[in-house]
Amino acid sequence: MHRTEGELVRKSLQGDTDAYAALVQRYQDAVYATAFYYAGRYGEAEDIAQEAFWKAYRNLHQLKDQEHFGAWLKVITTRTAADWLRRFAPRHEGYATPLPHRRAREAQAEEAAAPGVEADDYALVYRAIQKLPERYQLPVVLRYVQEMSYKEICRFTGSSYDEIRGILNRAGKLLRQELTAQQKQAEEGIIPWRRATK
Repeated sequence: MHRTEGELVRKSLQGDTDAYAALVQRYQDAVYATAFYYAGRYGEAEDIAQEAFWKAYRNLHQLKDQEHFGAWLKVITTRTAADWLRRFAPRHEGYATPLPHRRAREAQAEEAAAPGVEADDYALVYRAIQKLPERYQLPVVLRYVQEMSYKEICRFTGSSYDEIRGILNRAGKLLRQELTAQQKQAEEGIIPWRRATK
């Protein structure tokens, strides 16, 4: 049985930890992707995500519209990540962690053995995403890296379906242009490029 966000929030407020666990499970990928988007590092993103869920739990009674828990959680996650950046970003200048992938948690050993997809490829894609307009970046990461559905992205960001569809359509065109330009530069010997053989 699929329970609505409002039902899960009400149960959580009554002390039902399983209801809050269901909310965490529903949004853990989106929260992690948002945290990673800001922190750029695996461990720090996990810390930010955990802190965001804890803050949401402690402040659940302040949520005015219980059916929009996801959008409220996004605001908490964004603020938590911004606080983290203010405190720790100067210490963590570069990052070496490739973008996370939803399926990697399910088949980590299999992914580690997969030939052809190099960390450099992820870094190129990550750089291309960073060149997108800021409001396009998070929906792109949620859709193409975390493999969330349009409905899940809408619920988490608080944006309409048409708005998300438009953003992803425009972002897709920009990403293709950027990655094509990077590949052309690689073929001309300007930057190293490894084509995935999957």
